[in-house]
Amino acid sequence: MVTVLRLSGMRFVIYTDDHEPAHVHVHGDGEARIDIVTLTALSNRGMSKRDLARALQAVRDHQQMFLEKWGEIHGRV
Repeated sequence: MVTVLRLSGMRFVIYTDDHEPAHVHVHGDGEARIDIVTLTALSNRGMSKRDLARALQAVRDHQQMFLEKWGEIHGRV
């Protein structure tokens, strides 16, 4: 597990043994998985709509960095 970003009380993580599609896990008050390429929520477990919107915006703002980190960890996007 690699913490890639901490922002607004949320932690953005890429798991080293994870699967495609390229995505990031966001932990805060709840947990969401966000597809890094399509910028869509793949799942949401207890995260408020407001926090999910913030998480989606953060992934959008840092998309290139998340894609590069996914590639470093998994060797592909």
